[in-house]
Amino acid sequence: MLLVYTYKITPRVNYIMKHIISRMLNVDIRITTKVEDFIAHNGPKITYTRQPLQNEFFIKSHELLFEQGISDVEITIYDWEGVPCFFPTTENCALPFDVFAASFYLLSRYEEYLPHVKDEHGRYPVTESLAYQNNFLEIPVVDLWVKRLKSALQRRFPELQLKNKEYQQTSVMDIAVAYAYRKKGVIRTIGATLIDVFKFKLSKILDRYLVLLGFREDPYDFFFRVNQLHKQYQCEAVFFFLMADYSNYDKNISVINSSFKTLIKSVADYSIVSLMASYRGFDDLAVLKKERNRLINTINRPVKRVRQRFNRLHIPETYRLMVDAGFNEDYTMGYTNEVGFRAGTCSPFYFYDISFEEQIPILINSFCVQYTSLYKFKSVSKAEEKLQELSERVQEVNGDFNVVFSNEILQLNQRNSWRDLYIKYLKMNPNYDEQVS
Repeated sequence: MLLVYTYKITPRVNYIMKHIISRMLNVDIRITTKVEDFIAHNGPKITYTRQPLQNEFFIKSHELLFEQGISDVEITIYDWEGVPCFFPTTENCALPFDVFAASFYLLSRYEEYLPHVKDEHGRYPVTESLAYQNNFLEIPVVDLWVKRLKSALQRRFPELQLKNKEYQQTSVMDIAVAYAYRKKGVIRTIGATLIDVFKFKLSKILDRYLVLLGFREDPYDFFFRVNQLHKQYQCEAVFFFLMADYSNYDKNISVINSSFKTLIKSVADYSIVSLMASYRGFDDLAVLKKERNRLINTINRPVKRVRQRFNRLHIPETYRLMVDAGFNEDYTMGYTNEVGFRAGTCSPFYFYDISFEEQIPILINSFCVQYTSLYKFKSVSKAEEKLQELSERVQEVNGDFNVVFSNEILQLNQRNSWRDLYIKYLKMNPNYDEQVS
C-alpha cells in the first residue's frame, strides 16, 4: 500500500491519484491529511504538498488540483529528457514537474471547457489543443510520465510491487452504412440511380445493378471476410452499428429491415457489437435511448459501449448524456482528421466532469487513428509508417492501440490499398503468432 500525504483531499486529487496509482500502477493507495499518520507509516509514501515534510518522495503540488471550476491556466512546455511536460517543480522534487496536475489537465480535457470556436459539426478543433500547438499530439505523454514515475518509485522503494499493464490492440469498426446498394428500397435506389445518371457515373450504375441482380457482391459487405482476418491475426474488434432514423447525416438501412437485423446478429456472434449514436442522438437523450433499445432488442444482450457519429463531443454534456442513456464505455475520444492522443493517453480512464467536480461512471477508450486522418498521407506506405510509429509508442507503455476503420473504405471483396493497409495494421499486433495462424 502506498500512502500519499497532502494538505487537502479534493475530488480532483482523489480522482487523479486513484487513476495513476491504483489503475495505471496497480498499487493500493490511501490519501491522508494527517501528518502524524504519514510519519508513522513505514511503507512507501509520497508527499504531495507545497513543501516536503522530511526527506521523503516529494512532488511539489500545483494549485490546479485544489481549485474548483475553470480558470485561464498559464502553461509553458518544458523538455524532460525528450518528453514534453508542464507545471514545473523545484530541484528537491522526485520529478521535475507535477505529474498529477499535468495528467489531470489532459485527461479531464480542461482546455475544452475554455472558450473556443467549434467546427461545422460542433466539435472542438484539434488546432486549439495544447498538444497540437506544441507538437506532442502523437505522443502518449501521460503514459510516458507514469512509466517514469514508476521507475522513480521502484528506485526509492524496491519493495513496492508494481505490475505491468498489457498491450491491447483493438480494431474499431464504424458501420454507418451496412451496404452500398442492397436493401435500400425502391425509392432510394431509383433516386441514387438518377443522381448517377445526372453525374455520368455509368460504371457506378452498372455496379449497382449487378449487385442488385445478384451477379456481384455488395462492396460494403465485408463482414465475413473481416471476421476471418480478425481470427487469423488474433485481433480484438468492436463493431459500432448506426441504428438511426433516416436523415441528412444518417443514411443506413432501415432498422426494421429483417436482413439488416440478421446481419447485426451474425456479427454479434463473433465480435462485440455496440451503438454508433446518430447525429441527432448526440444531444437528444430520448433519441439516444431509442437507438440503444433498438440494438438491444436486435442482439438480445446488453449494449454498454457507444461512439458518436463524426466523433462529436461536447465536454462534459455528451458524457452526461451517455451515462443517462445507460452506457458505461465510450470510443469517441480522438480527432477525425489528425492522428494522435486527444487526451494525452493510450490507457482507458474514467471521465472527470469539472462542471460538477466529480468522476462520472463512463470509461473512455481513446483512439489514436481514424482512417480519415490517413487521407493526408500521399501513399499507403507513408500511412503504414505512421501506423507503425504509433503502434511502437503504444507498445512502449503497454497501452491500448485503438484504430478506427470502416466497411465503406475497406471493401474486402476486392483488392484495394486500404485492404492492404488494414492487413498490415493487423500484423502489427505483437500477440499475433504467424506460426499458429
